Amino acid sequence: MASTRLDRTISSTGNRKILTFSAWIKRSKLGVWQNVASFGQGGNRDYIAFDSSDRFEVAQYAGGQTYQIKTTRVFRDTSAFYHIQYAIDTNQATASNRLKIYVNGVQETVFTNSSYPAEDLQMYYNLSGENQKIGSDTDNSNYFDGSMSHINYIDGTAYDASAFGETDTTTGEWIGKTSPSVTYGTNGFFILKDGNGITDQSGEGNNFTLGGGTLTDLKDNPDNVFATLNPLDNYWQGSTFSNGNNTIVTGSNSTTFNTSTLLMTSGKYYVEVKPTVGSATLNIGVTGEQAVNASQTLASRGTGYAYLSSSGVFNNGSSVGGTFNSYTNNDIIGIAINLDDEQDGLNKLYFSKNGVWQNGADPSTPSSVTGVVGITKPSNLIGESKMGAYAFAMNETWNDNTRTVQWNFGNGYFGTTAVSSAGTNASDNGIFEYDVPTGYTALSTKGLNL
Repeated sequence: MASTRLDRTISSTGNRKILTFSAWIKRSKLGVWQNVASFGQGGNRDYIAFDSSDRFEVAQYAGGQTYQIKTTRVFRDTSAFYHIQYAIDTNQATASNRLKIYVNGVQETVFTNSSYPAEDLQMYYNLSGENQKIGSDTDNSNYFDGSMSHINYIDGTAYDASAFGETDTTTGEWIGKTSPSVTYGTNGFFILKDGNGITDQSGEGNNFTLGGGTLTDLKDNPDNVFATLNPLDNYWQGSTFSNGNNTIVTGSNSTTFNTSTLLMTSGKYYVEVKPTVGSATLNIGVTGEQAVNASQTLASRGTGYAYLSSSGVFNNGSSVGGTFNSYTNNDIIGIAINLDDEQDGLNKLYFSKNGVWQNGADPSTPSSVTGVVGITKPSNLIGESKMGAYAFAMNETWNDNTRTVQWNFGNGYFGTTAVSSAGTNASDNGIFEYDVPTGYTALSTKGLNL
């Protein structure tokens, strides 16, 4: 949603003192001011935001800062969804009871700023003629960069976290209630629910419009979080990320590799990679270790296995042999990694180009030995910088220019463009351009537990 916002204008004044806001969000970009939502217009508004230090705040500005509650802790996990909720009731005599913030079901109690709303303060939230905006400030700036799901807004009731989530008795994780039992009130709404987009699911008919940008219905959601490229593993690389961290532009002063957010120790996984600008000198594949300086290519590492755009597959600086066709811009490279089956004490790796498996390999037949790239088992990835697991990874090998590469970890998009055909056999998990080998799945939290 880096340039996307949802708009609605309030037509009838509701309760201006009591409300609840609940949303599941997954951050993509860090270190810049981003509004989750805002209510009002111009300089007079109530808003929810992450500041440039990645702290979460709920505040009002009306010719000056009227109230501001800002967390001390920061929110920098780009690999998972946060459940963010707050409840306001300015009728309360005790200041700290007038605004309560919950993250993943736990109430926040330590704040950098704790200027609470004045008793009986009337806010812009439910005032006729004011704007409700999701994903930006009231002046259509400071866009939220990331994903949102299951946004509930309540006019007239201050609910605690149990109204919208609960603890899973098996895993101990905080999970959302997809059909909460709440009273929404005059201006309440429930949007971004299970593919229903911006049509209000609360029964109040408070639908939103797409005010700008592109609304993309991703498979990534709080119940099944998909891998992306990892912006936190970027110290040496200096790459930039967009489209939910699924598009990467490599840094022009580094040749080292970027990695995926989720790691693999067992199972069978499939991903698709599409270079769009500067495909020459690309390395696309997997790694079992982290980069520790700015000049480590994927192909040169002992636990790196890289399909080069012009010269086959390399590991530890040497070709693994076999026949692998060259690729260029807009070709789609498939990677299938099999960490369950062995051949001569090694696990198995496969590459495809535009749906054709290279070197005569067939990942759907694990007993076949033809064309397989043998890789060290994760249990043997032990030592300095080694992860004991594999990540999908990529880099370019010349630091004189940048390269743009789009990844589809199963969301069904390259950049903002949906795949042109739906591949099959992804274990009912993920949407791809080409058929997924039998028994393989997307790299996601559901995929890790299949």
